[in-house]
Amino acid sequence: MRKFNFKIILQLMGILLLFNGGFMLVSGLVSWYFNDGALNGILLAGGLTVFIGIVLRFATKGFEKKIKKREGYLVVTLGWVTMSLSGALPYILSGAIPSFTDAFFETMSGYTTTGASILNDIEIIPKSILFWRSTTHWIGGMGIIVLAIAILPLLGIGGMQMFAAEAPGPSGDKLHPRITDTAKRLWFLYFGLTLAEAVLLKLAGMGYFDAINHAMSTLSTGGFSTKNASIAFWNDQPLIQYIIIFFMFIAGTNFVLSYFAFKGDFKKYTKDEEFKYYFIIIVSLTIIATIIIYFYASVSIHPTDIQVIAHPKVFGELESSFRHGLFQVLAVVTTTGFVSADYTIWTPFLTVMFLIMMFLGASAGSTAGGVKIVRHIIMIKNGFLEFKRSLHPNAIVPVRYNTKTVTRGIVFNIMAFFILYLIVFAVGSLVFSLMGIDLITSVGAAASSLGNVGPAFGDLSPVNNYSSLPPFGKWWSTMLMLCGRLELFTVLIIFTPYFWKSN
Repeated sequence: MRKFNFKIILQLMGILLLFNGGFMLVSGLVSWYFNDGALNGILLAGGLTVFIGIVLRFATKGFEKKIKKREGYLVVTLGWVTMSLSGALPYILSGAIPSFTDAFFETMSGYTTTGASILNDIEIIPKSILFWRSTTHWIGGMGIIVLAIAILPLLGIGGMQMFAAEAPGPSGDKLHPRITDTAKRLWFLYFGLTLAEAVLLKLAGMGYFDAINHAMSTLSTGGFSTKNASIAFWNDQPLIQYIIIFFMFIAGTNFVLSYFAFKGDFKKYTKDEEFKYYFIIIVSLTIIATIIIYFYASVSIHPTDIQVIAHPKVFGELESSFRHGLFQVLAVVTTTGFVSADYTIWTPFLTVMFLIMMFLGASAGSTAGGVKIVRHIIMIKNGFLEFKRSLHPNAIVPVRYNTKTVTRGIVFNIMAFFILYLIVFAVGSLVFSLMGIDLITSVGAAASSLGNVGPAFGDLSPVNNYSSLPPFGKWWSTMLMLCGRLELFTVLIIFTPYFWKSN
């Protein structure tokens, strides 16, 4: 068996625990401010997490400051698991979610920015716990950006993302030549956008606590809300929903492009092929959804009612149909998972369309989950070029993306990823069905968990949650969330025998 540098792995786990514990203590301040009764539990959770982090830091002094690929895979996967295990403590110790299985599910859903929940009544949960819940989203969302921009390329599996993102890599533009400085600039952008949305939501009429929480959930494309009805609570306040729509679109866009746009270089948007398709897909799907909702569905505007009653030839209001259509298209494509209406009863056609959308994902280099649009673009281009290659077998016909030639290695990587994604989805659906869960719910649970979407279909539709899953179903769902969030290879490679063999 290959010798691993476990000291540096434990050292990095210690740093993550210190980071996590610090954010828990911030949630403790929220508990103190609102006097919501959860202060002791949160402080205990934060103190315990910080203590373990300090112990790991001191116990691994003198480690070799060199991390190799295999350690890198372990750091990424174990990092997310460690954050989720420690992140469950505030729920358990405060009594908000006493079950370890449920607390771990909620936490993993937070860090992977899935947004699936087991809470049946969110509004009775202490405000500090709701804040911590949103914080897990926010941490996980930025973690994914840093992972995609800085870590995956070093492991040799981020070439595709970097090709699309024009981020640090052998053939891309750089925000800054050093990874740490790149991550720092993206953190500032992430924080700035979160603050901007929170301010706009407050000015639009949302309470400041709700505004902060929803801003963190939006920019991370997470979807946790402070209301049982999610964003449908504000169905009678269109401005609030349009603000969230705008920031969902930004969150699903490559953050490197947004960084350059923030500096005044908007040409990056117009030149980027993935962004063009991302925009076209959103517009096209919204038009389809709007037309069908307008002619065949009636959207309730009651602030606590997210039911949509499908009824043929009933004419709804055009603006309402457009807003709900656009909102739910963005919520699913960007894998944010917010809910303004129950899209699963907007006619069978739209139900199938939203299921397919769960396999799209937004842009590479964004906080969105899913397959990512750039992969679809390259797979489709390569598929069409196969016709030309069949007619001209001796011709060299490369796939081009953003005017550059895509290497065969990247094409093979993308095809392998997509095939593996479908296999994991199929196995995931089968495992859910083995638990006695019906077909629609099983397929929806697998697609939503793997794509980090949140709301699914059947018993897990937008008007329900994941509390009905059996305990093993919740653990299986968290496994799919982790695999989908970390781009499959990062997690699954650890379970292969040659990963542990010596070179």
